[in-house]
Amino acid sequence: MATRAEQKLKTRRALMDAALAQLSADRGFGSLSLREVAREAGIAPTSFYRHFSELDELGLALVDEGGVALRQLMRQARKRIARDGGSAIATSVETFMEYLGNNANLFRLMLRERTGVSTTFRTAVKAEIDHFVTELADDLRRIAEEQNKPLSESKLVAEAMVTLVFNQGAEALDATPKEREELKVKLKTELRMILVGSQTLAKYQARSGN
Repeated sequence: MATRAEQKLKTRRALMDAALAQLSADRGFGSLSLREVAREAGIAPTSFYRHFSELDELGLALVDEGGVALRQLMRQARKRIARDGGSAIATSVETFMEYLGNNANLFRLMLRERTGVSTTFRTAVKAEIDHFVTELADDLRRIAEEQNKPLSESKLVAEAMVTLVFNQGAEALDATPKEREELKVKLKTELRMILVGSQTLAKYQARSGN
């Protein structure tokens, strides 16, 4: 039984990898066919249905994987910051760029489906982004308390940061190494501007009582 279950997981993984391998800057998930994904994975098209009810279900599994992988990496980055110190923004940006380098097509999928025609996909991507925003907002509040640097509207700060990171990530996907390094510097500066702006607003609100 274990061997059969392991084989099923292996084939499911092969189908997901096959779909990812066919995505590119010029080709989105909507242009894939079940038949070509099955062929790329080395199985008969009819066998596809043992693993997914339809191609969209496979796509949703990839969206979930992309979101989970990014959140796990950022959690590891936060642990590294807590253990070794250093700039939270710099470490987070470097971690995000590592994620892009290793998961380019997963991120392409999330970017495209974030504003795609499928309501199901848009909802799934939004849920992943919301999870990311919530974790970041909690982290920002904790750091603000530890450093005694209050923030104004930490949830809005997190939303602004995540939106910025996604937009810059879209540019970084097909950038040259030199361009990507320039984007890193730009992104770190922009994130610091958002953070300092929120800290400054919090001070103003405390003084004015608003």
